Amino acid sequence: MKYKKIAALVSILIISALTFGFVYTSDPYFLIKKNFTIFSEVYDEVSTRYVDEVEPERLMRHGINSMLEKLDPYTVIIDEADSQEMDIVTTGQYAGVGLEVGARADKLVVIAPIEGYSAERRGMKAGDVIIAVDGTPTNNMTMEGLQSLLRGESGSQVSITTTRIGLDEELTFDLTRERIDIKNIAYSGILDGDQRIGYVLLRRFAQNASEELRNAVLEMKEGGELDGLILDLRNNPGGLLDEAVYMVDKFVSPGHKVVQTKGRMPETNSVYSTEEPAILNKPLVVLQNNGSASSSEIVSGALQDLDKAVIIGDRSFGKGLVQIIRPLSYNLAIKITTSKYYTPSGRSIQSHDYSSVENPDEVEVPDSLRTPFKTLSGRTVYEGIGIEPDIQVDDGPQSLLEVALLQNSHYFFFANQYASENPEFDLELVDEALFDSFQVYLEKEEFNYKTRSEHYYTEFTESLDDEIRKNAQAQLTRFEEIVNEEKQLQMEQNAEKIKQELFLELLSRYEGTTGKLKHSLKYDESVQEGIRLLANPEEYKSILNITEYCTKEIYTCIP
Repeated sequence: MKYKKIAALVSILIISALTFGFVYTSDPYFLIKKNFTIFSEVYDEVSTRYVDEVEPERLMRHGINSMLEKLDPYTVIIDEADSQEMDIVTTGQYAGVGLEVGARADKLVVIAPIEGYSAERRGMKAGDVIIAVDGTPTNNMTMEGLQSLLRGESGSQVSITTTRIGLDEELTFDLTRERIDIKNIAYSGILDGDQRIGYVLLRRFAQNASEELRNAVLEMKEGGELDGLILDLRNNPGGLLDEAVYMVDKFVSPGHKVVQTKGRMPETNSVYSTEEPAILNKPLVVLQNNGSASSSEIVSGALQDLDKAVIIGDRSFGKGLVQIIRPLSYNLAIKITTSKYYTPSGRSIQSHDYSSVENPDEVEVPDSLRTPFKTLSGRTVYEGIGIEPDIQVDDGPQSLLEVALLQNSHYFFFANQYASENPEFDLELVDEALFDSFQVYLEKEEFNYKTRSEHYYTEFTESLDDEIRKNAQAQLTRFEEIVNEEKQLQMEQNAEKIKQELFLELLSRYEGTTGKLKHSLKYDESVQEGIRLLANPEEYKSILNITEYCTKEIYTCIP
């Protein structure tokens, strides 16, 4: 009996030990401490005893980055320079001289001076090539390096040296840095046509984006009631979640869910709803493409689920993850994904699962596994691949010729040359004489590119034996002639598209970026499809599955 009691006691102790060990080792705080100790010891051993000297900071940063790479692309360490960029994204402000700059070919150039700031006031122009900043040459300098030199403390001075087509001498501009307010809206106005259709091009969701939208709509309404509105979110990468909610609030009556966030921690679970009366109870079209992400998808997804807008364009990017920024020591911070967001119908727009797939960017959710959801009017929408448009508009692939002309910035540099020689520009489409001048310019610049046929021809000739190539020289020469004929034919076939690009680039030299944007809408297929739809109320209502009798306050009433 004594031995049985001892055996039972031992069994209880063993079970208790196993149970305690299981609970203890699965405790996240214990696991963090355990693995941090292991990591620290390995780091110390490698830093002090490895055969070759290592850089401790670089080694540690590489280890941290490798750890974060196992999560998702949006969870990253932010250093001081990146933090400044984040401030620009979220606040829409920085101290600079007011220049939009870019890389063209191997040059750093002025895309456009921003109206009202130091660079524009001192006479810098689009097309100026920046060759030095405060005496530091820009050759071999990156765009990031140039921007860091142009930005600084408000009130400080910076000297920019440029060259300009038509002038032999270099130009030096002594500029004063000042606070630059980046506008969220790149352009807004009434579109040409029989109806009063407003248009707003939103570039980002920084602070005050929703208020800028409100002001733009109210300003357009001053000239008379709008018949509809087109909100362009194409290539808008997103920004602040709150601004996306406030933007939906401008079009939807109070009390409707816009987005819900869900995460591991209780404080990351939130529901955001509309609160204010709508400022526009008219038909609404939203434009999007593969570059529309995050906050853009919150807006388009909410308006689609609430049957408040018709979505036109291409499928959105599919980023349904929410990040916050947490400060770290030594002026560092971590941008970390803490939750996922869901549209009013309950669907997630996240297109890739970073938690269970080794290469999530290569794997999409198959149609058979996509969960259906219902909009307010009963339409079926699906989760897992971003926001799908109600009307698909594909801009179509560019030809190799068009790609090559853009890659080598030939429109940009031809426009610089033309503007230096012509003080005025007739605001009509490029005529044949100007198109011929552009082709002469391309010949002078020795512009060349390879067609698909030429690629195949090169591969074929390189595979030939020297003797065979010699004997077939006549046939090969004839084939080269055919390739050149094909190139000329492509120039003729793409003439209208090339003329449009050339016209818009030239227009930016005489009317600035705003003028270029305004005129480009005439050739924009998605915009024109939006105008066509807004002129057909019955088709609009049919797509949204609504009637002219508004049974819910949220629906757009169309007489």
